[in-house]
Amino acid sequence: MTETNGDVDLVLRTMARTIVDNAEEFAQLDAVAGDGDFGFSLRNGFEVVQADYDSFDHSSVGAVLKKVGFVIAGKVGGVSGPIWGTAFMRAAAAAGDRTSLTGPELIEVLRAAVTGISQRGQAELGDKTLLDALVPAVDSLEASIAEGFDDGGVAAVQKAADVAVTAAEATLGMLAKRGRAAYTGERSRASVDAGATAIGVILQDISAAWRDSRQGAGQ
Repeated sequence: MTETNGDVDLVLRTMARTIVDNAEEFAQLDAVAGDGDFGFSLRNGFEVVQADYDSFDHSSVGAVLKKVGFVIAGKVGGVSGPIWGTAFMRAAAAAGDRTSLTGPELIEVLRAAVTGISQRGQAELGDKTLLDALVPAVDSLEASIAEGFDDGGVAAVQKAADVAVTAAEATLGMLAKRGRAAYTGERSRASVDAGATAIGVILQDISAAWRDSRQGAGQ
C-alpha cells in the first residue's frame, strides 16, 4: 500500500473517530427540530471508514477521498448519505491523482466539497445547514494560508475550528430552510443546527490532532 499524504490520513481518521464518538450527541441535537437520526446515520458510514481505512486505495489523495465518498453514500441513510457522499466525491475529483496537497490545493478541494453540498442539498449560506459553519471555516483557513504561517499551520487550523464553532452557535435563532427541520417552521429557531454543530466539533478534534502531530514532529 502506498501511503497518501499523512496529513490527509490524519484528518480523515480523526473525522471518522469524532463522528463515531459523538453520534448520540449529534442525534440529540437533530431530534430537537429534525428526525433525530443524523448522528446515528453518519456513524453507520464512518464506522466502516474507521474499521476499513487501512484497506482503502491510498495511491493518491483523490483515491482515498473517493473511497470514503462511496462508503458514505452507500452506508449513510437519509439525506446525509447523498450530501456527505457528494462532498467527498467532489473533493476527490478536485484532488485528482495528487499524493499531497499544498495550501491552495487544499482550499480548492474544500471548495469543491462545499459546492457539492450546496448543489446536492440545494442549500446556501443562511439556510441553517452545515454550510453555515463549513464555509466560514474554509474562508478563515484560506485567509490564513494567504497570510502565511511558520508553525505548521497549527494556529490556522485552530482559528478555522474556532470560527466554525462560533458560526454553528450563531445558527440558534435562524429559520431552517432545508432538511426535515424546515418542516417545523418557527420551532426550528429554538435550537442550533446539528450539522453545523458537528462541523465545529469535528474541526476542533482535527485541530487538536494537527497540533499534536506538529509538536511530535518538532514544528
